[in-house]
Amino acid sequence: MNQTQRHDKIVSLLKLHGFMSIDSLVKECEVTPQTVRRDLNQLAQANVLSRYHGGAGLNRSWENTPYQQRKAQNEEVKTRIAKAVAAMIPDGASLFINIGTTTELVAKYLLNHKNLHVVTNNIHVATLLSSKEDFSVIIAAGEVRYRDGGIIGEATCDFISQFRMDYSIIGISGISKDGALLDFDFREVKVSQAMIQNTETTILAADYSKFERRAMVEQGHLTQVNCLVCDQIPPEEIMSIIGTHDIDFVKAE
Repeated sequence: MNQTQRHDKIVSLLKLHGFMSIDSLVKECEVTPQTVRRDLNQLAQANVLSRYHGGAGLNRSWENTPYQQRKAQNEEVKTRIAKAVAAMIPDGASLFINIGTTTELVAKYLLNHKNLHVVTNNIHVATLLSSKEDFSVIIAAGEVRYRDGGIIGEATCDFISQFRMDYSIIGISGISKDGALLDFDFREVKVSQAMIQNTETTILAADYSKFERRAMVEQGHLTQVNCLVCDQIPPEEIMSIIGTHDIDFVKAE
């Protein structure tokens, strides 16, 4: 299989699966990891795909990766981020938690806390946290999105706006060079924006793959958050925004 054939096969596989790890591509293409990485870098430079930690996905600004695949992506990295975010939340706090696979992991590591008061538009988060007798968990009203259990819509925004919380824990699909926070569903974006506007401290949980990932809808801007938790030092342009606007940065070790 020559390089052109490999590139075509890689693109076909990503169209089928949305995201694939380097190990999976090595098996499918029957080449070395070094060859796959070189192919992915070339395709990324041509803006055909996006390179993520441990793999790649197609550049589709209008369509997110399927939920189950996102859950499996960068799980070890997301776990480190989730632990770091959970450690920042004191017992007795009130908080919003939005839709996302990283924020669901944060909820998992909040189970050791006491007396939390949570408002969420994420069915999975509500189910997990409602197992704690000393937690108060309120799930937002609105339309349940079938593919990931997220609750969205105008009614959800109105519901969220009734509360004033200590913290918002926010996930995001992409962060552009200029600090724009990007996502795929304008209804989800409006809910997250309502959370940010009705909270004292906003914590953005984002692994490094989110930088320069394309998405169609602008949720807001990095300057609206108080803290960014990531597994790596962000690109230079993002660090400049963080420094200029006194945003806290936590590297999840």
